[in-house]
Amino acid sequence: MTSDDPISLADAPARSMTMIEAINDALDIMLERDPDVILLGEDIGYFGGVFRCTAGLQEKHGKTRVFDTPISECGIIGVAVGMGAYGLRPVPEIQFADYIYPGLDQLVSEAARLRYRSAAEYIAPMTVRTPFGGGIFGGQTHSQSPEALFTHVSGLKTVVPSTPHDAKGLLISAIEDNDPVIFFEPKRIYNGPFDGYYDRPAKSWKDHPDAMVQVGYYSIPLGSARTVRSGNALTILAYGTMVHVAEGVCREKGVDAEIIDLRTLVPLDIEAVEKSVEKTGRCLIAHEATRTSGFGAELSALVTERCFYHLEAPVERVTGFDTPYPHSLEWAYFPGPVRIGEAIDRLLEG
Repeated sequence: MTSDDPISLADAPARSMTMIEAINDALDIMLERDPDVILLGEDIGYFGGVFRCTAGLQEKHGKTRVFDTPISECGIIGVAVGMGAYGLRPVPEIQFADYIYPGLDQLVSEAARLRYRSAAEYIAPMTVRTPFGGGIFGGQTHSQSPEALFTHVSGLKTVVPSTPHDAKGLLISAIEDNDPVIFFEPKRIYNGPFDGYYDRPAKSWKDHPDAMVQVGYYSIPLGSARTVRSGNALTILAYGTMVHVAEGVCREKGVDAEIIDLRTLVPLDIEAVEKSVEKTGRCLIAHEATRTSGFGAELSALVTERCFYHLEAPVERVTGFDTPYPHSLEWAYFPGPVRIGEAIDRLLEG
């Protein structure tokens, strides 16, 4: 059952979940369905992970299926590559995306190349889960958004959910995929959507329509974007936390924007992007990562190459700055409602 099967999904029972609960549910289902699925990482076993995404899974499935590792990201990724080559489907967790760099060589030189270099004799069907992004005062070593580094690597797939419903379906697809997937989890929205107004009370996923998650197995195909809201004035391309920030700004400004949640950066649903920009003639791209060589630059190039004669204004990017993520000035760095609102005004005036 996939999200392209609306009848079966509509008929399936559902319950409200946080993104943490949805991820936990997806892992639980895959551990039950496939004996080759293995979870590994720092503190994911008895403790259940620093964000509790794996809570209860070791107790239910055993220490050989869900186990703690030493504090060695290079070792975690390296072991996962070997597991995949020998027929398992490992799901390693890197506690924060900021810590993934020691495992970069294993991901780039081994996992991403294994199918190609072995003429498909070996594959690396591994899904690397890792929380990323700011919004929790994690500072420069707990708030980075390194997704663009991985979109540059041939052989890796890059996924970023923005809702509990999508987190479960996309994670199941990632685990079932025969290629290595980097699954970035926006930690600011683990427990509730965030519209960018940090000085307002926190919101929970309770009663949010996208928090209704189907019970049991379902998958959402990688490479399929989601239209969050339809509109004609401009297109906003976003993923993760920024989907909710963009939606909040458009709602408060009363802007008839079409918001596209990319969901997967690689493979990219370029058809959905083209269709929307050709309709609206204007495009805004929003992400938390630093501006230079961020994934927004690739999106801007693609939109300009493919939709040039439909554009009525230059493509706008609202991003983080080219600095480490600051602790005391987190909300100046975060691409919040003010900067997105100003970019929308420039586009509509152009």
